[in-house]
Amino acid sequence: MNSVGEACTDMKREYDQCFNRWFAEKFLKGDSSGDPCTDLFKRYQQCVQKAIKEKEIPIEGLEFMGHGKEKSENSS
Repeated sequence: MNSVGEACTDMKREYDQCFNRWFAEKFLKGDSSGDPCTDLFKRYQQCVQKAIKEKEIPIEGLEFMGHGKEKSENSS
């Protein structure tokens, strides 16, 4: 699946590959000592945020989950 911004698609693929490798080779085997893909995610996230602004996609009222964000205790 492509990203919301064409310029972000390669970053998305790179992050997806990194995450899937980490998830399968480390996390599922009990090693949750860190996500080596955090920097890739942050770069991709910044690219997507820029694309959303450039395309004037309305996002008011939406909440996004991501690295460093926790669900609120009131969420179900």
